[in-house]
Amino acid sequence: MDEDRITGIVGQWRRERPDLDPSPLLIIGRIQQLAEALDAALRPPFAAVDLGNGEFDVLAALRREGEPYTLTAGQLSQRMLVTTGAVTKRVDRLITRGLVSRSVSEADARGRVVGLTPAGVTLTDQLIEEHLANEAALLRGLSDIDRSALERLLATLARAVAPESPPPRHRQRGGEACSKGRP
Repeated sequence: MDEDRITGIVGQWRRERPDLDPSPLLIIGRIQQLAEALDAALRPPFAAVDLGNGEFDVLAALRREGEPYTLTAGQLSQRMLVTTGAVTKRVDRLITRGLVSRSVSEADARGRVVGLTPAGVTLTDQLIEEHLANEAALLRGLSDIDRSALERLLATLARAVAPESPPPRHRQRGGEACSKGRP
């Protein structure tokens, strides 16, 4: 069996620094490598309709909410694990495209809600079908047992590394809030 790139890197570190244990790279390095490969494999349907991943996250969060497909910016922020500033930028772009609207909250006249337009519902429904089909195709090489084990292990790792917490209020890089989220 050919040695993969990560195994090669670990071997080099074992040779050069035998006093260190580079084995975490076998997991973390592969997760990072997979994240990049998955992003590249899953992005094309969104790009084809001129949407970024973050914009699709807004559409998906609203659609998952059920009718009337509305949330406040704060609720979107919590569901997408990004700052409200990032939500606002994404929503502004989607309003321009006619996929979402912003209106006064019926519950609080001072508040605003973001809602899917009919065009937003239609596009989101089309994209989620393609997105889930792409994800299923990427996992086709795993048996049901392997998938279950991987789901469990990834959930355990996620709890250990990033326990559920509210998104950071201010993380700036180059004047824009740093955030990443997926549907």
